[in-house]
Amino acid sequence: MEYQAKYISEEIKLSCYEDKFFKSDVMFGQHMLIWFISGETKIVQADASYVFREGDIFLIPRNQLATILNYPKDGRPHQTVVMHLSTDRLREFYAPLDIKPKSRETSKIYHFNKHPLLSSCLSSLIPYFEMDNLPPTLASLKITEAINILRTVDPGIDQTLANFEEPGKIELTEYMEKNFMFNLPLEKFSYLTGRSLSTFKRDFVKVFHTSPQRWLTQKRLELAHYQFTEKKKRPVDVCYETGFENLSHFSHAFKKHFGYGPTELLSRPNGNAV
Repeated sequence: MEYQAKYISEEIKLSCYEDKFFKSDVMFGQHMLIWFISGETKIVQADASYVFREGDIFLIPRNQLATILNYPKDGRPHQTVVMHLSTDRLREFYAPLDIKPKSRETSKIYHFNKHPLLSSCLSSLIPYFEMDNLPPTLASLKITEAINILRTVDPGIDQTLANFEEPGKIELTEYMEKNFMFNLPLEKFSYLTGRSLSTFKRDFVKVFHTSPQRWLTQKRLELAHYQFTEKKKRPVDVCYETGFENLSHFSHAFKKHFGYGPTELLSRPNGNAV
């Protein structure tokens, strides 16, 4: 896979995947404003999925779990401009403003279609990626411009951008049942549930009576089986949407657990086990 990235600053980059699709399970530590130049992205969250294409603009809030599937399309690479809205940057922006968010951070992805103000702001960055020795104030000005436009387009976005709370300790069962399909290090799960890694592991065993890794693998395989029998999805799609990293490993684990492989299951009448 050919991947290239050009930076105006650490917070603004031009990202390009040239030859084939790229998949990752991620936790967004910063808000990300993304403008699509070409290609296609599917974002799968616990309770929603999204598809974004050329011209789309969207904001992904921080501290969210998601599976990201990036595809080239129509002979063109997957190419995006990505602007990171860091907590430090947003604290500085909101410091003189009297805004007190009333709600906790949302898992909602904000979709702005092809809004002309945001399109103009983000497309104006393209020439800068070919230039050397840009003054550092330039990136700062463009980020401030983007934040101001976001607040103009959606005044309610302050509830997300001005919320600087870190995850607090939450009930483990509901969170893990909702997010088990994301293949992230246990350190990420522990952070998002408001625990140290050692406390997370100890609490997990108390609640689920098994280790986190064993439980996660079983839950992902059970979800995969459901996706085959009820949704009739392709093995490659099920593999990547249930937390596995490659089709070969997924097929082996599936057959070891159920006694038959995905292809065998799908070839049966009605796709059901016997």
